[in-house]
Amino acid sequence: MKPATRISAGELADLHAARRDAIASRLSDFSSVPRSEYFYELLYCLLTPQSSAVNAGKVIDVLRERGFREEGFDPAPVLARKEHYIRFHRTKAARLLIVRRDFGMISARLADGSSPPELREWLVDNVNGLGWKEASHFLRNTGHRDLAILDRHILKNLAAAGVLRRLPKSLTRRRYLSIETKFAAFAKRTGIPMDELDLLFWSMETGQILK
Repeated sequence: MKPATRISAGELADLHAARRDAIASRLSDFSSVPRSEYFYELLYCLLTPQSSAVNAGKVIDVLRERGFREEGFDPAPVLARKEHYIRFHRTKAARLLIVRRDFGMISARLADGSSPPELREWLVDNVNGLGWKEASHFLRNTGHRDLAILDRHILKNLAAAGVLRRLPKSLTRRRYLSIETKFAAFAKRTGIPMDELDLLFWSMETGQILK
């Protein structure tokens, strides 16, 4: 993956000023997600790795309409549909079924008052297929703040902003947390909260402020 063109803190500030209201609105949406939606938000974040976020959203719509949480049918045929194909659909389908089985335990943990970093570590350790990026994504989508979602778009833009000297080849726990610390420090220097900077970077890549 090629690094993005270099971008200065001033350019980021100008872009943020232009998109601040839309970004704030998106973060407000995340904070307003009811607990009844956490199940499908978690499934969405399990589907997105190496697949289109748009396709993952379409799959979730189908699973919701068909009552996957209530019925517990094999979701693999839904994930395999050509119009919204999810890579590694059999493996991911099995993970969705495990989450359905264990969601009572997961939900209880999410409600126990733990901090976002504590919840993230627990999710990584206890939800099959949920890595540091995906756990951060899920928690952000359910209103938790100050966690970095270090996908390839964010890493590329952190390199372009001079936060990283090179793009990491892999993200161990130690490396993930180290980059997150650098991201948070850079956000503080720019005066743009990390959650807003995350969505700003995404909008720079895609032209949209997605979840």
